[in-house]
Amino acid sequence: MTNSKVYDLIGIGFGPANVALAIALEEEADANLRAVFLEKSPVPQWQENMLLTGSDIQHHPVRDLVSLRNPRSRYSFINYLHENRRLIEHLNLPTPFPLRTEYADYVSWVRRNLTTRADYGVSVVHLGFDPASDLYQVTTSAREVILAQQISLGPGRSPLIPGQFAGLLDSRRRVVHLTDYLPAVRTFDPRTDGRIGIVGGSQSAVELALDIRRRFPSAVVDILTRSWSLRAKDHSPFSEEVYTPGFTDYYHGSSKAARRRLDRFTRPTNYSAADLDVLERLYVELYEDKLGGRVRTRIYGDTEILDATTPSDDTVVLATRNATTGEHDELVFDRIVLATGFRDMGSNPDNEHHHPLLEHVHRQLRTDAEGDLVVERDYSVHPVAGTAPIYLNGLCESTHGIGDSGSFSLLSLRAEVIARSIIETRDRTPLTVTA
Repeated sequence: MTNSKVYDLIGIGFGPANVALAIALEEEADANLRAVFLEKSPVPQWQENMLLTGSDIQHHPVRDLVSLRNPRSRYSFINYLHENRRLIEHLNLPTPFPLRTEYADYVSWVRRNLTTRADYGVSVVHLGFDPASDLYQVTTSAREVILAQQISLGPGRSPLIPGQFAGLLDSRRRVVHLTDYLPAVRTFDPRTDGRIGIVGGSQSAVELALDIRRRFPSAVVDILTRSWSLRAKDHSPFSEEVYTPGFTDYYHGSSKAARRRLDRFTRPTNYSAADLDVLERLYVELYEDKLGGRVRTRIYGDTEILDATTPSDDTVVLATRNATTGEHDELVFDRIVLATGFRDMGSNPDNEHHHPLLEHVHRQLRTDAEGDLVVERDYSVHPVAGTAPIYLNGLCESTHGIGDSGSFSLLSLRAEVIARSIIETRDRTPLTVTA
């Protein structure tokens, strides 16, 4: 241990969640906090495989990395536009939300300007406890072992791969998750990949359909969804109040049964639905197809996928069932893109008990009667013995509500809560070992 570097905080992942935390620590904490953030990507980037032409973000631009916490911060989206001399032009854009490519550039711009140490191209291969020091021990892909009193775990949620497709994601890329979309679509061959299926009814599913239709005008691009058809997100102002700290308090203080009931209300604001503008765009394109006597896209609604197989190197066969009529069908595609979202923590079939990076420590963390991690209001989980917490930064939708999904909506306020807890813990139990 004497040769290991020791930090107050190690941040795992340097996406928006931990970037917002780094800003909060820089702006609100004393400069003596010893922190390092580890990011597996070799360069600063955000959603690099979903930066589709014309796609925009789905939140108000002021809900950025800092503004709800500190509207005067130099790291705001408005200041980013100002410093890059695009503020007036941006205000003239005939769109309600910023383009996703511009918001990705904003996140990268913030990363480049932060004083916080961030090591890129470094992944975490092991997270455990060091019993000799009561510190967390992180082993990196560079074979370096470092220690920390506290961990902020912000690697993003694990992709949700439905069980029917388990084992089908391979180097041939016949089946891909949306997180691998852009590298995969560049391998599509219009001569042989004539029928492409998209699984899901989300914003991403509609955007993917529009993008593939644009890239491959001769291809048939079908969408399969469990809902009766595609539908619009609920953006009504009363529904949007679920993206407030008050709702987070309410949700976190509720029982598990009450949370699942609340989920049924909040889900249409973000999941299995799309913004009206992309739905209207797709509908118009389908209508134009009909005028031209073509059918380029079918919406297979109310559809359950029972099985998926790859009987040859060239096709993916889906066994489907209509949930209402019970009718079975067999659909053959050349490629499948899974717009199936991400896993949350919990016991539901589509969830995961804990993030894979917690594999070697989760048994030493506090759990409830059902074996789920006990996550405090400040997003911390504590070991059964000891005081040093791990903060789950962006992984707590099942305990803190939909505002803790992949959305930016409450990002800066969550960072504020975590930053203050980190400083309080550091001051209450200072490190007794030196780097």
